Amino acid sequence: MLSNATSDLIRQLRERGAKSVALQFPAGLKRRADEYAGALKVAGFDVIISGDPCYGACDLALDTLASADVLVHVGHAPVDVRKKVIFLPYGVDFGVAVLEKTIPLLKRKPTGLVTTVQHVHLIPAMESFLKKKGIDIRVAEGRGRTPLRGQVLGCCFTTAKETKADQILFVGTGLFHPIGIALATGARVVALDPLRGTAQEVSGEALLRRRFAVIEKARGARSTGIIVSTKSGQHRMDLARRLAALSPRTVIVTMNEVSPDELLNLGFACYVNTACPRLAYDDQVRFPVPVLSPQEFEILCGARSWDQYSIDEIP
Repeated sequence: MLSNATSDLIRQLRERGAKSVALQFPAGLKRRADEYAGALKVAGFDVIISGDPCYGACDLALDTLASADVLVHVGHAPVDVRKKVIFLPYGVDFGVAVLEKTIPLLKRKPTGLVTTVQHVHLIPAMESFLKKKGIDIRVAEGRGRTPLRGQVLGCCFTTAKETKADQILFVGTGLFHPIGIALATGARVVALDPLRGTAQEVSGEALLRRRFAVIEKARGARSTGIIVSTKSGQHRMDLARRLAALSPRTVIVTMNEVSPDELLNLGFACYVNTACPRLAYDDQVRFPVPVLSPQEFEILCGARSWDQYSIDEIP
């Protein structure tokens, strides 16, 4: 069933003397919860499953952990180290020959290679394939919130920056990561969706146009709520306080789940998001009023120029 991964997990749990285990899964893996739970119960552990939404390693089910000896967080690499938490990445395989689709798009120059945690175990095979095609590939070692070699998060593009390449190849699904990489690095970005087998060059220009419109819409807002997440890996109170000092019309608001209904109920004319950066960029159309990133609020307040625009990251 879960074979080597399960055996290693059981070993780690026994080494810690755990008797009860809390399991947490992101949306894409929740349907496998009973499979993991069954394997652990057969091994003699009491099991509790967190049914709450999970948005990543920054969103640990600490309330559920309070009723167990150890929390097993499935699907992500750690963004920080915690004694009572075991992170269990979940790999998704694909045939690396699909990278052939990127060859016509890649210019003959040093190229950084990055991917998400689901595919990071394939980095060596991807490197080997591309090098055989004559591509000068660079992969940065992991550290901090992205501990795995070549790994990027939607809130952290450090490994892309540290390749110091003028061209980056991102391998993974969706466009948010490659757009973020383009804005964070200023490099030319080629994105490959290995599951669909499609490759394209990606730029951040469309996002910048949308964000400029949101900033302009926020001008003249009579009140601004600065959102601070209570989630374990998103809590940035120091940043929120620094932003609040830029305008007398601000109030700090703590939230666990940032939803359109809750923002509407609070009634502020504008919000600044210090929680997951993707909320402002991906979900603006869902929110009733402008939701700015910290950097965008600085532009609005005159503390930074538009030329200094940068995408929000959590270091």
